[in-house]
Amino acid sequence: MSDSLQWQPTAPIDNLRARAELLTQVRAFFSARNVLEVETPVLSQHATTDCHIQSISTSHGFLQTSPEFAMKRLLAAGSGSIFQICKAFRQEESGRWHNPEFTMLEWYRVGFDHHTLMAEVDALLQVVLACQPCEKISYQQLFIERVDFDPLVADKAFLSDYVRQKHLLAGDADDWSFDDLLQVIFNLQIEPHIGQQAPVLVYGYPASQSALARINTEDPRVADRFEAYYKGVELANGFFELSNADEQRQRFESDNHWRRTHDLADMPMDVHLIDALAAGLPDCAGVALGIDRLLMLKLGATHIDQVLSFPFSRA
Repeated sequence: MSDSLQWQPTAPIDNLRARAELLTQVRAFFSARNVLEVETPVLSQHATTDCHIQSISTSHGFLQTSPEFAMKRLLAAGSGSIFQICKAFRQEESGRWHNPEFTMLEWYRVGFDHHTLMAEVDALLQVVLACQPCEKISYQQLFIERVDFDPLVADKAFLSDYVRQKHLLAGDADDWSFDDLLQVIFNLQIEPHIGQQAPVLVYGYPASQSALARINTEDPRVADRFEAYYKGVELANGFFELSNADEQRQRFESDNHWRRTHDLADMPMDVHLIDALAAGLPDCAGVALGIDRLLMLKLGATHIDQVLSFPFSRA
């Protein structure tokens, strides 16, 4: 017989009321800025090719890891600035900050670059968290200040030696890629210590970690990408969006090549997105922000189960 209490929500009802209030605040924030709320499909024939994100497949297609591709199709069709609050799904283990099904806020601002969008992220966080204004720092400067080396100059041999000296990995550092080693250093030696008093916006990530962002025109070593952190939590990931269809296709193909060399299945690239970019995506910046994590920070919750009615363990 199953545990008779498993039918109950893991979040206190007061926390669910706080979730409803948070969503009302978010919608009011964008309504005041004339940003249109939209809905796009959760189930798609296509999946993300991102090497570090695994899609959940069904007999009818793939559950979205983000509404990004469909929202960009709306932007290309002339929607103007848009936002969406939706469910997203990723094939990952449940944990303190993770549930395979989660709630995402994603928005795109036509005519913004990533710096303009960072200012809007700052404004939203101040409204919903009543926090201090965000601090801004480049990825490069953050490494120099925190771990005393320049990530845009270091090579893989240097990173491997550094990781070994600091005992950051149980296995052989030489088996890890350059970007994975950077991520290990960031996750273990930088992320837990930043944004403790006020949120911090980290921008100028290495071009090799550009994902769907443009490469910076003044310094091709970096991408026009930023992430938001608060109290050691990764909260949002934003880009000055790539609009070149040929480059986007090449990135999708490169992702799938990486997957094949690491015994992962190819993912069907979203050809509708490629066609939309070819038709013309307006200059815009976009960002995805985790609502569940935002609510955790707002309430001082220590586990994601405290802000979900029914996490996967009880779904």
